[in-house]
Amino acid sequence: MQPFFFKPINSNKLPRAVLFDLDGTLSDSAHDLGEALNILRRRENLPDIAFDKIRPIANHGANALIKLGFGIDENHPDHQIWRKAYLDAYAQCFDRKPLLFNNIDRMLRVLSQNGIAYGIVTNKPKKFTDALIPKLGFTIKPQVVVSGNTLPFAKPHPAPLLYAAEKIQVSPSECVYIGDALRDIEAGKSAGMQTILAAWGYIADNEKIEEWKADCIANNPFEVLSCIGLQSDFI
Repeated sequence: MQPFFFKPINSNKLPRAVLFDLDGTLSDSAHDLGEALNILRRRENLPDIAFDKIRPIANHGANALIKLGFGIDENHPDHQIWRKAYLDAYAQCFDRKPLLFNNIDRMLRVLSQNGIAYGIVTNKPKKFTDALIPKLGFTIKPQVVVSGNTLPFAKPHPAPLLYAAEKIQVSPSECVYIGDALRDIEAGKSAGMQTILAAWGYIADNEKIEEWKADCIANNPFEVLSCIGLQSDFI
């Protein structure tokens, strides 16, 4: 496994807002995403795929999981049928194990104590996002939530991030975006935001994360605070 590294953002002032991806960044939802895939495989009399093979794919969404499970990509004529079937299966299990990664809630409280707003920008469909967030146990609710179908565009397009910044009345240059996938870093940079890679997320061993050129790579939520210039007795 390649080494992850920590590199602080060069900034003389704190951001006014921090925006987060959801799956693989705030929420450890790989088990439920994988269970939906295995529900479909059982219907086809196929064996379950092991969780350790699913976890690195989880942050790439339904299309990547369908390809993993059935070898069907977006160019396949039946792809939309399989995508609908996957989302129907996910609807059965998406909230079985709602779980925040360790220390996420504590990190969000520190942001709030320092006057920094936070929001969520995810590619997850709105019906799942809206149902899942209340079950995750956030002490402080996000000030904005943007789902994959809130707008006509999803990440890596910058539109969802710009929309989130507008909703909380903060300029993009005063925002940081945090995610665990290349598309998150691309979206943040395109939106004119500083970016942090959540290295605790669903990152495969063979991904060359240093080439994604995030402004900072954080190994855990505590390092997010250091990335943005906060000193804290967090742990």
